Amino acid sequence: MSKTTAGRREFLKIAAAVTAGVGAMSKSARAQGRGRKAKLLKACQYRMLPKDLTDAEKFALARKCGFEGVEHSPMQDLSAAKELGSLARQAGVPIHSISYGGWGAPLSDPKPDVVEKGLAGMETALRSARAQGAEVVLLVPAVVNETVGYGEAYERSQKNIRKLLPLAREQRVIIAVENVWNKFLLSPVEFARYVDEFESPWLKAYIDVGNMILFGYAQDWVRTIGRRIARIHLKDFRRKGYQWTNLLEGDVNWPQVRQALDEVGYQGYMTTELRNGDEAYLTDLAQRIDKIIAMKPA
Repeated sequence: MSKTTAGRREFLKIAAAVTAGVGAMSKSARAQGRGRKAKLLKACQYRMLPKDLTDAEKFALARKCGFEGVEHSPMQDLSAAKELGSLARQAGVPIHSISYGGWGAPLSDPKPDVVEKGLAGMETALRSARAQGAEVVLLVPAVVNETVGYGEAYERSQKNIRKLLPLAREQRVIIAVENVWNKFLLSPVEFARYVDEFESPWLKAYIDVGNMILFGYAQDWVRTIGRRIARIHLKDFRRKGYQWTNLLEGDVNWPQVRQALDEVGYQGYMTTELRNGDEAYLTDLAQRIDKIIAMKPA
């Protein structure tokens, strides 16, 4: 039997187990959050702030516009990372997460040198997160393509992410895998099972409420993944015309998403992942999030 055939059979076993557990998983996620309403904090990405400002001015503007936190990127210089984190906290917008990504050197790649590059990048991101005061590092767990099959991506990514968990525990930083357009983890049930299989408090989910709108529903993902969610990205998407929009202008069912967040008792930041802009644009964006937070079920 070839490795490919064996991997495919193992993946089919996983898929069957996922399907069997869908009802119980959704009920469990809701039960875990019962009695604890969501506590939602507004955040923006650092790259969305005006580029012509100093770091201190950027953080001050983020706070002035109504944000309560910032998502940043990994930094090699840990002293500089500590200084930046201190500036953000002084301005009242702590750096709460680090967006590493992982597209350039996916942990599902068959080439050892590519995987080593990805592991090294994540190690830097975890140490940088600790220095900046962030609690979470966002990771794209795998990429399925013409040369990497789905089952291979599943097995390789889990194997390599497990290598990072001791460092995550040491740094006290959560690795949060995100749902992106990588042709991988295409259902919320499978996504939840993928996270659960690590059996670690240092591996959770980073949910982008816009990324699944092309093929699913954000409220379903939130309800199914539930307390596994460490962080949330806010975007909106319009199916007709296949385009990204500003918040509240696409097909995300925001009232249902808001209700789902209460149902699972989500506690944490919701970070906008949109274009950069000036004070007026950022203030309007923060106000759009306020409207989402204030929503009642439709």
